[in-house]
Amino acid sequence: MNYNGQSETGKVETILMKKPEAAWKSQQNVDNQWLQLNYPAAPDYAKVLDEYAQFKAIIEEQVKEVHYLPEDDSVGLDSIYTHDPVIITRKGAILCTMGKKERLPEPQAIGKYLESIGMPIIGEIKAPGKIEGGDIVWFDDHTVAVGVGYRTNREGIAQLRKLTEGLVKEVIEIPLPHGNGPDECLHLMSMISPVDRDLAVVYSPLMVVPFRELLIEKGIKFVEVPAEEYDSFGCNVLALAPRKCVMIAGNSKTKAGLEKAGATVYEYPGEDVSIKGGGGPTCLTRPLLRI
Repeated sequence: MNYNGQSETGKVETILMKKPEAAWKSQQNVDNQWLQLNYPAAPDYAKVLDEYAQFKAIIEEQVKEVHYLPEDDSVGLDSIYTHDPVIITRKGAILCTMGKKERLPEPQAIGKYLESIGMPIIGEIKAPGKIEGGDIVWFDDHTVAVGVGYRTNREGIAQLRKLTEGLVKEVIEIPLPHGNGPDECLHLMSMISPVDRDLAVVYSPLMVVPFRELLIEKGIKFVEVPAEEYDSFGCNVLALAPRKCVMIAGNSKTKAGLEKAGATVYEYPGEDVSIKGGGGPTCLTRPLLRI
């Protein structure tokens, strides 16, 4: 198979997802896990199925090849968010070590599946190092920003540098804020979603000044997410191709800003599958090939 994940905005040709039937399974399973996983509220499984079906329909219409992870008893509800446990490069996959302890089995489960479809595993981040995919933002195919926070540490980044020698020219470390504390899912991608090489959806109040200034220096224009749309995941936008993106319905100001910048926007209802679970459209997907 062909693979390359060293982009945030190239056209998605192949993508990895996991259906709620394989990850969440039932309302009883959700009820047994959501509190321990620090979800803000208990998702309604029936609504999850409906919301995901609408999201899935958009992805299957826009992406040539969609892979779905199988059910795996070693992982929990969070395994529906396939973006975080693995990093995809031009030479294959790097398995992460998750900063959230409940997600520690997920990288191996994903790695097993990727090998079964022909993608090599070129390495893994090993403890005490930790990295989650939501802390990785590619500026281009040889420049990557990595958030340093509660889910990703400098030891993990040091290992990433070694594993990507010859693939990446520059790894830029970006300190993350404390936010609401270590139990919150705060990633670098919680404050930025690139939608083209020169356009990104951002939530500036969470950005450290040097990172925001770096983006401006690189010529990246901003679609600013208003405060009232941050908690509804207005900043979590998945680019399917340059200026073609998916977001959660209801973030009207952010959507209007994207459309004003020339973007085509697809929406799905995500109250239960995304907002209550803590993972938007980017989190629900792991692009395996962008061109």
